Amino acid sequence: MTGAEVLVETTGPVARVVLNRPHARNALNLPTCLALREAFERLDAEPGTRVVLVEGNGPTFCAGADLKERSGKDAAWVRGRRQASFAAYEAIERCSKPVVALLHGAVVGSGGEIAMSCDFAVATSSASFRFPEPHWGTVGATQRLQRVIGPRRAKELLFTNRVMTAAEALRVGLVTRLVEPEELATTGAELAARIAEAPELAITLTKQAVDLGTETDLDRGIRIEMAAIERNLAEGGSRAEVDTIAGKAADQDQEA
Repeated sequence: MTGAEVLVETTGPVARVVLNRPHARNALNLPTCLALREAFERLDAEPGTRVVLVEGNGPTFCAGADLKERSGKDAAWVRGRRQASFAAYEAIERCSKPVVALLHGAVVGSGGEIAMSCDFAVATSSASFRFPEPHWGTVGATQRLQRVIGPRRAKELLFTNRVMTAAEALRVGLVTRLVEPEELATTGAELAARIAEAPELAITLTKQAVDLGTETDLDRGIRIEMAAIERNLAEGGSRAEVDTIAGKAADQDQEA
């Protein structure tokens, strides 16, 4: 547990990070931003943790930024609060462990930023998505959103403040899978267990190679992958890789 706003529960190789302000529909305030950053920095350094699931307590994943918190605050405070949210998203994004968002209910503004900072997201079929920042008189979601769904779709959502359904979110790549509400927890547990089955170093280097590859062209991306392969071999992955491949080959023979 990192504090009242964010709960961290670890079972074996799987950690659950839970937004825990159900009375405020998990709206993101300054203490939550600080707790999220602390939680992910700690989990990143935790050798026993292999996978992180991000969830929301209550019927809403996250209703966006807590606007009530800003009442009476000056520009300097608002600026510092925004920097704290950016630091929280970055801590999620930079975590070396696979991070999966489990989305339900309303996913608004900052909730979407949290989800997009994760490696991928699973949502319930009844989830909804909205990016109201311009209509709230501020600026936000202009960078991750366009990289996930494209600039034209991002502009349309930001300019209009319309609600995106879960089906549309799946279609445009904001989420990777839809499940029924009662299946979300089970699906998250199954995904985490499946990821944890893979050799840890291979998963870590795969995540790193994909992330770095998005920042360059294919030729340099292949070089990044080759460097990851060399590191995997050099750091003791050779024996594990051979054993794993041998096991998979045996499985293929049985399936054939």
